[in-house]
Order: sequence, then structure tokens, then C-alpha cells
Amino acid sequence: MKLASRMDGILVESAFEVLVKARALEAQGRSIVHLEIGEPDFPTPAHIVEAAKKALDDGWTHYGPTQGLPELREAIAEHISATRNINVGPQHVCVVPGGKPIIFFPMMALLEPGDEAIYPNPGFPIYESMINVCGAKAVPMPLTEGRAFSLDLDLLRDSLTPRTKMLVLNSPQNPTGGLIPEDDIRAIADLVRDRDLIVLSDEIYCRIQYCDKPPFSIASLPGMLEKTIILDGFSKTFAMTGWRMGYGVMPIWLVDAVNKLMVNSNSCTASFTQRAGIAALRGPQDDVYKMVAEFRRRRDAFCAGLNSIPGFRCTLPGGAFYAFANITGTGRTSKELADFLLNEAGVACLNGAAFGAYGDGFLRFSYANSLENLMEAVDRIKRAL
Repeated sequence: MKLASRMDGILVESAFEVLVKARALEAQGRSIVHLEIGEPDFPTPAHIVEAAKKALDDGWTHYGPTQGLPELREAIAEHISATRNINVGPQHVCVVPGGKPIIFFPMMALLEPGDEAIYPNPGFPIYESMINVCGAKAVPMPLTEGRAFSLDLDLLRDSLTPRTKMLVLNSPQNPTGGLIPEDDIRAIADLVRDRDLIVLSDEIYCRIQYCDKPPFSIASLPGMLEKTIILDGFSKTFAMTGWRMGYGVMPIWLVDAVNKLMVNSNSCTASFTQRAGIAALRGPQDDVYKMVAEFRRRRDAFCAGLNSIPGFRCTLPGGAFYAFANITGTGRTSKELADFLLNEAGVACLNGAAFGAYGDGFLRFSYANSLENLMEAVDRIKRAL
């Protein structure tokens, strides 16, 4: 029996594929420095873990509301209102298992064959994947090193058509660590405010940035709150990747559609993890600040190390925990070099082309690893080359 044709356009996350290969080498006795997986290497803060334990003891082990527990949605609404300088309530919030459903569900609800969706390239591969599944046309927006991996506003203007139904923004960005400057976000809002489209603003890394400014969301600009879906979650900020809990903040007219898709796929997000989410948002934030400060320290040292390798050039990322290094000076393709570094140097990283055609010629390194291991990776790359 053949698979449905819609499966042809589905992409995968190469990080997990590389992780499998790296684990197989480790099983053979090889030493591997893991810089492929995009997750904080810090433990989930203790007060969040304790809240989950208490929730289990208190019986939070049954179905909850599809949209999410009211107490958590209230905490999320308070957090988003305060950090994005907007006014939203729990009725605008959908809690889902991980951040990806807030890519998948709104696209399923809004995009049809013949529609167009603009997305960043290189970018998180699930954007393009889900646009393809919906039968819409995926329109890549190149992010170039010369623009610090931000959008070319003239190109964006030229790419908008009457068929454009969605614009995906991601800042801080995966895989480049780039930030969209506030002035550019304002200009983007001016470009799309009067168009019949919605903005999917992926802000999952919003608290992991190094410019000492609060996150700036396009939803905070006049006329944009009713045209914006904010994607955020707990995985990156609170080192909760395995807890599988994300959320979307969106116009009320879209909430019912997302809830329908949620009840048809997952029923609800685990209740005890949602209780932990309340503790994450309303509890102490010291661990978040310490984690971001350590990421900054690692970023500075690791990017300097990469720039000392002949043939490498790495722009200092403004956020997230990824270094996106230009390796065209080595004379190798990014896939060739990524495979070589894994097999010969014992350094697991990702081929930039796995994030889209405009990522070719780059490697993505996650510096969510100890400073000692990061410097070991630099030494291994130098020796191997």
C-alpha cells in the first residue's frame, strides 16, 4: 500500500538523525562532543520539578480541558501581557504538548492549496514541512550573513502577493541566532497590517538573547494583535524540553479551530506538567537568568574559537544558543564537512542546508554544552582539518 502523497512534502529534523548516528559511534567506544541537539543542558529548576511531584501526589493525572488548565492559561496571559506590552487574557491562550502544534494547527486551520506562506530560510524545517502538508506554496525568505541573518525588507515587500496568507517570523532565530531589529519589525508591520494575512511569530527563544533589551513582539504594534499568533513555551527558557509543553496566544476567532485540531489529535496536554508550568511562570526566575548568562559566556568563547579555525567565519549570534558558522573557506560542502567532523573529529553538528537551501555553506553548532566541551570541539576540528 502506498503512502498518501501529502507525505512527500514532510521534512524531518536532522538534529535527531545526527544524534542517532552519534550515539551509534559512542556505542562503538568513540568519544563524541554533542553540539547537534538544540536543548539546554541545564536541569529543570528544582521548584518546577517539585511542583510536578506535588501535582502527581495531588491527583493531577487525569484529562484536563483541551485548551489548557484555566490557572495556567491565566498565568500565561499575565506573562505575555507583561513581557510583550499587550493586553491578552486566558481566552486567547491554547496550551499544547510542545511548540510544534502551534505551527501545525494554525497552518492546518488557515492554509489551503493556492495560498502562499512566507517563511525564513534557513529556518526551522517544520515551517516549510507543514506549509507543504497543507498544500500551500512555501515561499522562502533568505536570511543572509551580510544582514546578520535578518530579513531583507525590500525582498519581503516584493514577495507579498494577494495569495500570501501567512508570514512566519522567528526572532531570536533557529538556526542562526539572528535577531530581527525593532525598526525592521515595525517596518514589517507596516507592510502587512492592511493585508489579508496572519503573522506566526515564533518567539520560543525570546528570553534567551544577549542585547539586554526586553523582547519586542510584532503583536505589540497598532493593528497587529488581531493578526498575530505568538508561539512560545517552556522547553528553552526553563530547560523543559522533555516535558512537552508549549502554547499559542492568538486572536479569539482562531482559538476554536486550534482546539478542534487539538482534541482530534492529543485531547489535552498532561495535567501535572501544566501545574509545573504555573510554578515556572510564577516562581523564581533566578535559574533563567543564570542560564542565559552562562550561554553568553559560552557564546563569546566558542565563536572566538570557531573564528580561529582556518576557513571558518562565525557571526556573533544575538540570541538562542546556536552558532551558525560559514565554512565555505574550507573548500568543502556543509554536508561533507558535517559528516567528516562527526566521523573523523568526533564533533556532532548540523549541515546548514538541513535548514533550507540558503543554509548551504554553513554549519550549525549548539553551544548548549559545557565550556570545556565546546573548547574541546574547537581543538578537535582544528586537528582534523
